[in-house]
Amino acid sequence: MGMTASNSTALIDRFGRRVDYIRLSITDRCDFRCVYCMGEDMTFLPREEVLSLEECARLVRVFVSMGVQKVRITGGEPLVRKNALWLFEQIGTLPGLREQVLTTNGSQLDQYATQLKAAGVHRINISLDSLDAERFRKITRVGDLTKVLRGIEAARAAGFQHTKLNCVLMRGINDDEAPALVQFAIDKQLDIAFIEEMPLGEVNHSRGSSCVSNDETLQQLQQRYTLVSSTETTGGPARYWRIPGTETRVGFISPHSHNFCEACNRVRITCKGELYLCLGQEDMVDLMPLLRNHPDDDAPLRAAILNAMGIKPKGHDFDLRRAEPAVVRFMSMTGG
Repeated sequence: MGMTASNSTALIDRFGRRVDYIRLSITDRCDFRCVYCMGEDMTFLPREEVLSLEECARLVRVFVSMGVQKVRITGGEPLVRKNALWLFEQIGTLPGLREQVLTTNGSQLDQYATQLKAAGVHRINISLDSLDAERFRKITRVGDLTKVLRGIEAARAAGFQHTKLNCVLMRGINDDEAPALVQFAIDKQLDIAFIEEMPLGEVNHSRGSSCVSNDETLQQLQQRYTLVSSTETTGGPARYWRIPGTETRVGFISPHSHNFCEACNRVRITCKGELYLCLGQEDMVDLMPLLRNHPDDDAPLRAAILNAMGIKPKGHDFDLRRAEPAVVRFMSMTGG
């Protein structure tokens, strides 16, 4: 058994929720420019303003020593970070960690899937919003669908199971593709999650008109598939349905239509070392100075993390009718 955090260091917020899941972005850079995540012309952070991989490893080690059992590495696109594999290897050896997972656009998986499995990555989530090559390029602005499909095959060949597709449906762009994406997931023995587009960042289309509610998507899918409601969870906010006779689970992440904050067990760390307590709020603690000013002493870092639990808000409030986005930052900043 790995070490478990004693109650004195366990991360319990003031609403009694235990934080045992962190999402760490290791880069704001990406080889795609998806319309709901980034602007057309992104300016990326200079290297010295981004956590080093050693600092990332140290942060994860400290969080795991405080009871975190699940770590998701995100970006940008995490696999474009040079030597990212080293970090996965470090995290993979941490005692007490139950799950190391990765969110990726899949473009680099044909190259890295086998090594990621060897490094101790348990599961992979792959963003995929269209199975039509031309449409895929339009949504990602630059992405090559065949490369992503090769990546999905590589993950299967490497032995990854329960790989999950993440889909954002946008009205008039890809909202007719839900059944085809589910069929693809069934054929490839994947899970799939539909995510309502989040009102973050200054994005160039009006979200109220483009957001497709998951209730609509569910109704569309129920015309074609038998969906059986399931109580299972993967430790995140998705509500799952099973399709009998298949391996596939269909999840819905619905920040607008169903607020899922009461069971929120996660915090996010940006590639600049900012600890965000909630995706939809601005409350943030800057951990980078603590890492850099105290290279050999984790105590100040641990104290700051414990204190941060006191400002984790009860929930987010995404209101699509509001003229301004609730939070002005791109998805690529907080790693989704």
